[in-house]
Amino acid sequence: MSASVVVTGLGVAAPNGLGASDYWAATLAGKSGIGRVTRFDPSDYPARLAGQIPGTAAEDGLPSRLLPQTDRVTRLALVAADWALEDAGIRPSELPDFDMGVVTASAAGGFEFGQGELQALWSKGSQYVSAYQSFAWFYAVNSGQISIRNGMKGPAGVVVSDQAGGLDAVAQARRQVRKGTRIIVSGAVDASICPWGWVAQLAAGRLSTSEEPTRAYLPFDREAQGFVPGEGGAILIVESAESARERGAKVYGEISGYGATIDPRQGSGRGPNLRKAIETALADAGAEPGEIDVVFADGAADPQLDRAEAEALNAVFGQRGVPVTLPKTMTGRLYSGAAPLDLAAAFLAMRDGVIPPTVNVDPCLDYGLDLVLDQPRPAEVRTALVLARGHGGFNSAMVVRSAG
Repeated sequence: MSASVVVTGLGVAAPNGLGASDYWAATLAGKSGIGRVTRFDPSDYPARLAGQIPGTAAEDGLPSRLLPQTDRVTRLALVAADWALEDAGIRPSELPDFDMGVVTASAAGGFEFGQGELQALWSKGSQYVSAYQSFAWFYAVNSGQISIRNGMKGPAGVVVSDQAGGLDAVAQARRQVRKGTRIIVSGAVDASICPWGWVAQLAAGRLSTSEEPTRAYLPFDREAQGFVPGEGGAILIVESAESARERGAKVYGEISGYGATIDPRQGSGRGPNLRKAIETALADAGAEPGEIDVVFADGAADPQLDRAEAEALNAVFGQRGVPVTLPKTMTGRLYSGAAPLDLAAAFLAMRDGVIPPTVNVDPCLDYGLDLVLDQPRPAEVRTALVLARGHGGFNSAMVVRSAG
């Protein structure tokens, strides 16, 4: 049997709360962080809403020397990593360098840095260098900056599979811990609310163009018309259960199972493979469908994709067979940061015996889902399933269990 791998620290930077405590309180209260874009003037764009982290509050704890060297996604990731390490009771300077590694994910985090480079270098006629540098930064911000700041010389990597990447990164962290690395900093933070990033997101054709924050992002709703993007995510401290016991660390829960698939190309005549990802994660965890106490759904807010997700859940659990929730209706879809934030919410739900709500949604009954709507639902949560799907057909599923 493979060694148990647990989560001992959470660092959250979300549109509706900074730090795990503030985020969780806001989520249980149904507080939304979705509103009109303020990081640039969105008037000339068809989509104008986003889940934004207010101001620079999340970045204030960083040394001033770092600010001119980094962009927003890097700063948010560094701060979230600091919070996660503090929550886990880990001081990197007190541990051997090679006992610690970093595996994160990114979907679109390099846009702001790349935009700045383009603006600076176009005036010098060197846009080709700029493009190269922006892609290099895209990868470096996710793991390299956290590694450098904390002196971590163990395994490092960045997973790129859009919104599914956040779960894929945590799964890779679990693999590295099982191979012998004591502690891995994992999860993801994304932030691409800038003109270049916005145009790239619009090109996919999936953003909601509603200007009403409470009716813009409506997964599993008859009026679903696309999603609202957001910035932020969560960084998790992943370590072996043995290491956690030796340190006397609190444990949020165990990463028990993981499955990933990719959908066939459109027009192939074959159906989506989300169900297979769920079944693989359950088998990896040694769990039966009836053991799952809540599903944190992906929630694309696209009628075709919502139906495919509902059909996968119904095939595994039966109609209305398991509570389903989408706290991301309060933050928007955070790309690679979305699923780690759902993992954090799942561990907090286990701790407090409550399922967080889905807000603003009037569910389509045809989907046959037991959505937790408007108010938190008291429940004993011992095992949870988190789902994530990325543009291009990526599917990921992760089963987590409580520490008790």
